[in-house]
Amino acid sequence: MSKLYLVPTPIGNLEDITLRAIRVLKEVDLILAEDTRTSGKLLKHLEIATPMQSHHMHNEHKTVDSIVKKIAAGLCVALISDAGTPAISDPGFLLTRSCVQNNIDVECLPGATAFVPALVNSGLPNDKFVFEGFLPVKKGRQTRLKLLAEETRTMIFYESPHKLLKTLSNFYEYFGEERQVSVSRELTKMFEETKRGSVKEVLSYYTEKPAKGEIVIIVDGKK
Repeated sequence: MSKLYLVPTPIGNLEDITLRAIRVLKEVDLILAEDTRTSGKLLKHLEIATPMQSHHMHNEHKTVDSIVKKIAAGLCVALISDAGTPAISDPGFLLTRSCVQNNIDVECLPGATAFVPALVNSGLPNDKFVFEGFLPVKKGRQTRLKLLAEETRTMIFYESPHKLLKTLSNFYEYFGEERQVSVSRELTKMFEETKRGSVKEVLSYYTEKPAKGEIVIIVDGKK
């Protein structure tokens, strides 16, 4: 039976993939990969020889229709990103929506995603939270920050290392220097680190010690 599988892959530690994910990646007819070179290393490690096709943010608008037709014709296809769960700040939404609209079965496997361990490990309230992903780079950034300054739920952001200081400085300006934050980087990897404290404290820390690796920022909501 044809189907689209959304398959999480490790965000760092290669042991963080489920037995079910490995089985699905071996059994499907085709794997859609964000970067076939990156995913190729993982598949080789897992001894998976399933054919791959590139599917990323720069070509997904052009290829989604042809992929849906392949699945509708009988193929079983798995979608993976470079790391983590597809469609969480990665390609996946457009294809999933198109499959749903065409009555194609879609199944998402549970597995690795960066924001869950960062949230749980932060020590900040996690009974209610909002996932913001990456803030707008330029247009709309100030407007978004003004709105989020009033958000009472715990907030989750993704950020690159070279923009971390700018983002923390924005939090200092819009949320206040005492707002509590937790910055997790290199999750599941050898040099994993979580720094907790006020915006002022964490900004000072990373000003003196520039961050490396992928970053998740957890910010306490307004009290």
